[in-house]
Amino acid sequence: MKFSSPSASLLALVSIAAAVPKSRNDGVIRIPLARKSTDVAGHVDMSALSAHLFSVSNKYRQTFSAFEANTGYAHPLSAKMMSSIRERDVPLINQGTELWYGEIDVGTPPQTFNVSIDTGSTDLFLPSVYCVDCEGHNMYHAVLSSTAQDERKGVTLSYGEGEVMGDEYSDDVSLGGYKASSQTFLAANEYSSNFMYPEFQPDGLLGFAFEQISGLKAKSVFETISDSGVLPKSVFSVKLSSTAGESELSIGATNPNLYIEDTLTYTAVTNEGYWQVNLEAVSRGGSTVAGNSASIIDTGTTMIITTDAAAEAYYQDIPGSSNSTQEGMTYYTIPCDTIGLYTPTFSFGGRGFDVSEETFNLGPESEGSSDCVGGIAGRSDIDFWVVGGIFLQNVYTVFDQGNTQVGFAELA
Repeated sequence: MKFSSPSASLLALVSIAAAVPKSRNDGVIRIPLARKSTDVAGHVDMSALSAHLFSVSNKYRQTFSAFEANTGYAHPLSAKMMSSIRERDVPLINQGTELWYGEIDVGTPPQTFNVSIDTGSTDLFLPSVYCVDCEGHNMYHAVLSSTAQDERKGVTLSYGEGEVMGDEYSDDVSLGGYKASSQTFLAANEYSSNFMYPEFQPDGLLGFAFEQISGLKAKSVFETISDSGVLPKSVFSVKLSSTAGESELSIGATNPNLYIEDTLTYTAVTNEGYWQVNLEAVSRGGSTVAGNSASIIDTGTTMIITTDAAAEAYYQDIPGSSNSTQEGMTYYTIPCDTIGLYTPTFSFGGRGFDVSEETFNLGPESEGSSDCVGGIAGRSDIDFWVVGGIFLQNVYTVFDQGNTQVGFAELA
């Protein structure tokens, strides 16, 4: 995973393949994922990296606000972030990150859309046929669907990347052949610039977190499907890989061919809303640098993000390491020829899982530099860990809604 320069195409897109989902007689839907990457310039685009981390911070501000509105009390992890809210200029830069996206069908007869898959948020939004800023996207035609229902509510959803504004609808939504009947979603009439094509290539976004952080006060598509009782188990699971043909999303079960079964380790969700679990330890070279911390497992974030203090503790004894701070974000570099010696191990449920050099090393900080950017960054406004794609590409991950737990296993 590399962040490219502005002169190159910045967006690496990971998609559910258009082929028919694989299904077995156990009722499990297994959807192959294909990775499509643009050429990169061979070094990190620091503006893109800064914008990505800024957007993640904003996403959590908005979902913390939704949690409080929906439950009547503040989320336990929100205090530091919400106290730091202030007016800022949002960097409107293509973030150079990987987006994991796949197909859903909406309406009767079905209309097909590509949507970014995000376990760090809950809601579904799509561009409507009335959207004035949505050229290049497939657009939702409510009048063409016999199952569409206009809820007659104007809604604005705010994300790190920007805002989407439109009308609340309900309609049938199918994911991998499973139907979420009368699913609530936003049909957008306006996309802010960072959701416009080609900066944002999927048509919309599909959240997989819990109802408590929904800006629409609605269940996620997966929650609706799960509640209908059609799944063999109320789980979805993912393997993410940079190798073509080796990524997969499973709905209703796991795929035991993709992981080492006796390493599958579960850890309880500690606060429903996010896929929030206890991170028991972060270690480097056998030494613990952080212990017992709240963490959120987020497929919509490429980096591993933590507090400034925890990031500093991770890098402080590494020879030749240095840091730089932009927009409240602190990133670190390590000499490229030694960065492989300082990759982290994350411990969940009593088992440690290693992060590879390939995913931890984002690449040289600039063209011709001998210093490479590490995959753990710090922010001044959070006091938890956001565990994103840099870690998730090293494990098989099971999101178990039925038992409110997350499982990790070593890859086969």
